[in-house]
Amino acid sequence: MIDRIVVLDVARLEAAHLAGLVGQFAQLLRESAPDDGDPAIARLVPTAYADDEDAAREFRSLTQADLLDRRASDAGLVLASLQDAAEIPEDPDDPALLEQVEIRLAPETAQAWLRTLAAVRLVLATRLGVVEEDDHEHDDPRFGVYDWIGYRLDGLVAALDSGE
Repeated sequence: MIDRIVVLDVARLEAAHLAGLVGQFAQLLRESAPDDGDPAIARLVPTAYADDEDAAREFRSLTQADLLDRRASDAGLVLASLQDAAEIPEDPDDPALLEQVEIRLAPETAQAWLRTLAAVRLVLATRLGVVEEDDHEHDDPRFGVYDWIGYRLDGLVAALDSGE
């Protein structure tokens, strides 16, 4: 298999918003203790043994820190790849906000993007109370962010699948 570069075209403003969300996600990972009861963190570390709470607790204690560290590392790769694209002017009327920029993702960075966007979407789903596909309020702007992350995730999956 040939390692391919994935190219994303995004507006600077979109890149800045995405960097902000990923930055908030990274902060959540840094500031959350594994056992603080945050349902979003719990959703990022699913139970391995649904019918055996003792085994699930032991497995979680052995793997949770590494998994959350990997998620933080992935978020760092995403933020690094967004750094130049997310530079926006201070003037809200500056047309550079809508300038399309190219973000080139090496295979390992593209995988980090996949995992990070999926994780950010899980956190958003938890915060919004999304359990089923129908748990969606179209008039609530927060769902716009949830949908936008899903759109970007879907596009990235399609780009990666097209080369196989």
